[in-house]
Amino acid sequence: MSVQELGARVGALTGRARDDLALLVGHRSVADPRQYPDQGCRQAAEAVARLFAAEGFAEVRLLDTPDGSRAVFGHRPGPPGAPTVLLYSHYDVQPPLDEEAWRTPPWTLTERDGRWYGRGAADCKGNIVAQLTALRALGDRLPVGVKVICEGSEEQSTGGLSAFVRAHPDLLRADSVLVCDTGNAEAGLPTATTHLRGSLHLTMTVSALSGPVHSGTFGGPAPDPLNALIALLAPLHNAAGDTTVPGVADDGRWQGADYPAERYRRDAGILPGVGLAGSGTPADMLWARHALTVVGIDCPAVVGSAPAVQAAVRAKLNVRIPYGSDVDVLWKALRTHLEASAPWNVRVEFADVNRSQPFRSATEGPAYAALATAMEQAFGRPMTTVAQGGSIPVCVALQETFPDAEIMLIGVEEPRCLIHAPNESVDPSEIERTALALALFLRAGAGGRS
Repeated sequence: MSVQELGARVGALTGRARDDLALLVGHRSVADPRQYPDQGCRQAAEAVARLFAAEGFAEVRLLDTPDGSRAVFGHRPGPPGAPTVLLYSHYDVQPPLDEEAWRTPPWTLTERDGRWYGRGAADCKGNIVAQLTALRALGDRLPVGVKVICEGSEEQSTGGLSAFVRAHPDLLRADSVLVCDTGNAEAGLPTATTHLRGSLHLTMTVSALSGPVHSGTFGGPAPDPLNALIALLAPLHNAAGDTTVPGVADDGRWQGADYPAERYRRDAGILPGVGLAGSGTPADMLWARHALTVVGIDCPAVVGSAPAVQAAVRAKLNVRIPYGSDVDVLWKALRTHLEASAPWNVRVEFADVNRSQPFRSATEGPAYAALATAMEQAFGRPMTTVAQGGSIPVCVALQETFPDAEIMLIGVEEPRCLIHAPNESVDPSEIERTALALALFLRAGAGGRS
């Protein structure tokens, strides 16, 4: 079967791919029981298991992981002596955030201007659909063994699958791993991600009073936890916008492909006249330096607030760590600084601390070469490489557990997808081309490793 004939088979499956994605997007699979009932994740896991079981995976089951989430595992053995490929994805998603900001219902797949909208349409349910489409296009023509592992808590960074991988190496062992949870530098440009930043997530509580007090009666001498929080957070960036954690060097330069400032501004949706933060290029700031973001603050909202000094406030911090840095060193330096800098001796406490180390994939092996060929054939352009500002914690666990396996990262996500934001969408052409690349890679024997 020629590349064109296989491409036609993939294209003919577009309607079925849309149906699958609509089914998966309809499950509210946010792996945070504080916000969403577990039912959404369980239903999504069961749906993924059924879809892969229908494609010849006789051994499909849900695996309980140490963080309480469930991963979907399946195995379709290949011919004797054939290499095995592990396909990774995740079915859990970010919450929709401000549902009023969505132009379409977040839990209903909706076509608009040629794109498919819905939470998880790209990250990462679109990648699950690309895997299924590739397998359907190949049918029984599989010269390799295939295992699938679909995670249930990737977006929460709680490490359930990472711990499971380390505890059950034989179950997931493979010659090569395709982590389908990244994407292309732009739509239509085949891209492999070679570096991932590590991450540090934590919640910080600042408290000073036994309860809120009237600001007219007590305001002034009363230590205000919100003012203390602002004072603690402000020095963590300098005037240029660089992250500045005392004791942590942060002047790295990115040596790989550039990310032009104008393209970055367009992709990020930066308003006209607003400058970029940091003293480096966009590529430096994204892939070679630390980036600390305050992703949430708990304090009274403006509407409904009262003239009072609060007893305590909370902030959720996220730090991205470039390859070559160590998340444990960064966490120790950040914690030491925050505790030592607390004004008025307010209490500073930390909870929900989750860490993952940075990752770099090898690019010298036969499976990587086979992937590059498959991507070029599917997209009609040579494959390029980028780093990824995001983190996929299981990659480090896979690399440490299977040091001889080639781990490669591709996917359907591209800048217009707006993953983790309102109005997430996917370009169905990206699903089609990625599915074709996966099918070509598997058909070619995944580099012939054994």
